[in-house]
Amino acid sequence: MAPRKKTKIEKFFSLNQHRRRFGAPNPEDETQDITNLKDTIIPGQKKVYTHGSSKNLKEHLKSLRDEFIGDPELCYVVAKKIVLIRRESKVSENFQSLETLLKKENDFLFKKLNLRWLISIADTISEHSQSREERALALCATMLGNTIKIYETERFLEENETSKDSPDRLKLLQSTRVPLIDGMSGFCIGTDDTLRNMFFRMNTLCEETYVGKLVQEVFRRLQTENTGYSRLKNKHTRPRTSWW
Repeated sequence: MAPRKKTKIEKFFSLNQHRRRFGAPNPEDETQDITNLKDTIIPGQKKVYTHGSSKNLKEHLKSLRDEFIGDPELCYVVAKKIVLIRRESKVSENFQSLETLLKKENDFLFKKLNLRWLISIADTISEHSQSREERALALCATMLGNTIKIYETERFLEENETSKDSPDRLKLLQSTRVPLIDGMSGFCIGTDDTLRNMFFRMNTLCEETYVGKLVQEVFRRLQTENTGYSRLKNKHTRPRTSWW
């Protein structure tokens, strides 16, 4: 049987759901002074990343704040709003407040937030935006990020993060069609124009919208972090087919 979301009635009668959002702050109380939120740095010695989440909302938000040590307060406010939306606390008001922040401060936030939270923003937009176009664009960022997460996890699982390229296989990829799955073939290392063409199409679709800028920023990060994109980028030899 395929997985499904709980219905609204099931959620309403779920004691766990009520526990997870009890004590939520007022959405309007946190964004009165955006300039101050941008300038205020969260104090502490070292970031501590959460793993899992407490059912107690206040405890979870306290732990979450430690992820943003050294970052502007506004970044934490965005993350907190996403948590509240996921816990179904004043969803419409919190999403409207988040959307307003992102439209006004996307240049600042998209540079300051890490990839985890950029993908979380995309998840939230794809589920709650009133615009079908925005939801579709945001899902592009989610799919990019989750695809990276899946195959990098597999690399970790197989202990092959430090494996070296096979010269013989490199020659094959550069000289012949290498079948992969279901009719797809391997990327021609050094010269392939697949990603350049995708890059052009992405930029055409992503012009002039804050969600489009989010997709572009996620894609840009994948070229600079240690991912398949950046590893192939470092092996690319034909400038006119570059995608960065």
